[in-house]
Amino acid sequence: MSKKLKALSLMFFGIALTTAPLLAQDAAAAAVARAGLFKVSLIVGAVIMTLSVAAGAFCQAKAISSACEGISRNPGAAPHIRFLLVFGLVLIETLVIYALLITIIILMVQWGKYV
Repeated sequence: MSKKLKALSLMFFGIALTTAPLLAQDAAAAAVARAGLFKVSLIVGAVIMTLSVAAGAFCQAKAISSACEGISRNPGAAPHIRFLLVFGLVLIETLVIYALLITIIILMVQWGKYV
């Protein structure tokens, strides 16, 4: 077995071991666990948006700087580079919008059950 596979299987076993007591809860404890799950979903939504916006901003800055460098090296190819730049920026921004959509789904899908 490789080291990565060993680490992955150990992590999976640890998660299974720590979540096993959740199966033995009664109804009142399950309601408290659902409220905790809602709080965790808020944190997960915030982390998803933070990472996607940071990655999107970094990728857009890198794309723009590379396009400017490419146009300065070869001004004749400026229309092609500009088209590919705009297309790439659209795809990057779409990724951030999808992350926003996923975050809204995570935060709002069962809002009334926990508040």
